Amino acid sequence: MAPMTVAQMGAKIATGDRRALARAITLIESSRPDHRTQALDLLADVTGAGRQALRIGLSGTPGVGKSTFIESFGLMLTGQGLRVAVLAVDPSSARSGGSILGDKTRMERLSRDPLAFIRPSPSQTHLGGVARRTREAVSLCEAAGFDVILIETVGVGQSETLVAEMVDLFVLLMAPAGGDELQGVKRGIMEMADLILVNKADGDLRAAAMRTVADYAGALHLLRKRPYDPPKFPKALPVSAIEQAGMEAAWADMQALAQWRRDQGHFVRRRAEQARHWFETEVREGLLAQLTADPDLRAKMADLGAQVAEGRAAPTAAAAEVLSVLPKLS
Repeated sequence: MAPMTVAQMGAKIATGDRRALARAITLIESSRPDHRTQALDLLADVTGAGRQALRIGLSGTPGVGKSTFIESFGLMLTGQGLRVAVLAVDPSSARSGGSILGDKTRMERLSRDPLAFIRPSPSQTHLGGVARRTREAVSLCEAAGFDVILIETVGVGQSETLVAEMVDLFVLLMAPAGGDELQGVKRGIMEMADLILVNKADGDLRAAAMRTVADYAGALHLLRKRPYDPPKFPKALPVSAIEQAGMEAAWADMQALAQWRRDQGHFVRRRAEQARHWFETEVREGLLAQLTADPDLRAKMADLGAQVAEGRAAPTAAAAEVLSVLPKLS
């Protein structure tokens, strides 16, 4: 395949070309210096497109049926004529950096839909299992004209916190559970959730699911009330990905919440806060990359790290010694 310039790639993405979009995401995920330069040029090129999608974060413990739900939900949206992008972040091996990348095979019907785009990305062992470049992939998907972007997390660690900083709505998918399981749900995740969808509300589990919905609804209202929550939000709802039940009600609530936040000005302010957050994150990561790129500094950090591990130096003093050799800003 002939090489594609950044300008050509940007032009094709603007027309909704899915192949160009896939190549662009591969480019931004690359750690090669020349690829990063091209990626930054591409992102600068598409940033001014002015297109915005509704960004929805989806999380839940393994086995709750996230992939089945996303496929069912995505097919409902494409059935309404909406273009849907799914960015599914897979867990990478901490040893080899490998990744299963199985989401596309688990969402076979959605992957064949011309209005859908599925991109599994290895987390590359970054904090919480969220790929560092996922937010850049979101920008590319918006430039390609997608209406809804679903970001699926691996559902472990701090991935929910990171995803919450790049989405407009955060949805927590749960399975029917008893009181003991409810007690085990982390308060921080509950406080971030805009909607809790209790999946598998079908068959023998239907009654248990309805009880679980009531339990979560009560817990949500006890835990928090935010200025950008309209009346009756956050809320819990029953859904069945297999029977495709409750999907339209969940989508109606997502749209209503997003529209309320737009009308109140919270939507724009939140996007601005997120942009600033990721700017500061990039600065911190860039500074750390510079530290580790210099062979002398890398050796110094290794030496001081060994001293700290052996108890011969305090972590704070060792860090200050490393930072003292950095050039001072004039």
